Amino acid sequence: MTDTQSDTRSNTQEAIAEAGPGSAPSRRSLIGWGGAGLALGAAAAGGAVAMTRVGNDVDPAAAETGAAVAFHGVNQAGIATPVQDRLHFAAFDVKTDDRAEFVQLLKDWTDAARRMTAGKAVGEGAYGGLAEAPPDDTGEALGLKPSRLTLTIGFGPSFFERFGLADRRPEALVDLPKFPGDNLDRTRTGGDLCIQACADDPQVAVHAIRNLARIGFGKVAIRWSQLGFGKTSSTTPDAQTPRNLMGFKDGTRNIAGTETDRLKKFVWVGDGDTQDKSAWMTGGSYLVARRIRMNIETWDRTSLQEQEDVFGRDKGEGAPVGKAKEHDAPFLKAMKPDAHVRLAHPDSNDGITILRRGYSFTDGTDGLGRLDAGLFFLAYMRDVRKGFIPLQRKLSASDALNEYIQHVGSAVFAVPPGVRDKDDWWGRTLFSKEA
Repeated sequence: MTDTQSDTRSNTQEAIAEAGPGSAPSRRSLIGWGGAGLALGAAAAGGAVAMTRVGNDVDPAAAETGAAVAFHGVNQAGIATPVQDRLHFAAFDVKTDDRAEFVQLLKDWTDAARRMTAGKAVGEGAYGGLAEAPPDDTGEALGLKPSRLTLTIGFGPSFFERFGLADRRPEALVDLPKFPGDNLDRTRTGGDLCIQACADDPQVAVHAIRNLARIGFGKVAIRWSQLGFGKTSSTTPDAQTPRNLMGFKDGTRNIAGTETDRLKKFVWVGDGDTQDKSAWMTGGSYLVARRIRMNIETWDRTSLQEQEDVFGRDKGEGAPVGKAKEHDAPFLKAMKPDAHVRLAHPDSNDGITILRRGYSFTDGTDGLGRLDAGLFFLAYMRDVRKGFIPLQRKLSASDALNEYIQHVGSAVFAVPPGVRDKDDWWGRTLFSKEA
């Protein structure tokens, strides 16, 4: 958890596309997929302001309408997009060895994602079709608005061991080292690929992952997933900074979606970052996902002064030590040497900056009467080797916050560029030599 970064939608995103049925799988093709629905729970719906991109601006007229976010664009939505209230994140393992079959899955997924982000049902819909076949759409999002749904795909290091793609694995897509204090659960770590679904309505996000998993039945299988609520970072200028489950404002210095220069410098992969084998990543980014459990009960018995010393900010206003307002420039030397803000600040890390769009989670209890709760950390960056790894090495070595948290899940993914138009598809630049 760093205090220094954020998230927001790219200024290069196109206006909302008219999503036609395209080549979405038919009901008949789904007969072989019967029984593949997922038993997925959803939290109560949130009521956040909804916004959509029109050109380079946030459209205020779309507020509180459950509006759609453009699916097509140079960069994928869900990275620099204004952060939605809810998350359903899923990591998948690939089960097929047939390259053509997997490419077709990516095309089918793209068609489904294009429709769902526009608020439309998958394929021919949830009812009214062939009675002898499963419906194309599972139906739980019928009547719901798009709720700013974004769907973002990424490919993990293990993915490049398949389909003859070893020579196309980017050098920046490195396996994360083991950091001090890590206690990773293998069932919540890794994955050949991921889908990040963000929306203002949890049922819309869950519906999206459920339908993509169903379409992929027999070709991919969910390895692990995570529901999230209460965004812990904001990428919208002048928006109120959200609080994490420790009660502190988080992400005060996050990159804003309007800061195109910072996005270009710290988030988007540029032409100069790639060699021939990884030129397909131009316009993409790299994602680090970490499930960070908080020792809530210990934290709740800690004095206010110590809590503020741990973060280097006051709990009420969020102002850095010795300052009056949250956004006042921090005087790092006034903080404790092991204060989280001091250690995470770009001035303490040769300017390292990453874009955060994490979420809080609460997954019941651990059987010992303790909440299984914390932060599902999501961060996008231009190069994992120059972003998350050196930053986390420093934090894991001396951050006072380590007494109250533990990293229990981890994954890293290469997130390709966006889908340009109705004829484009997720991963085309990776799989198509002509691209």
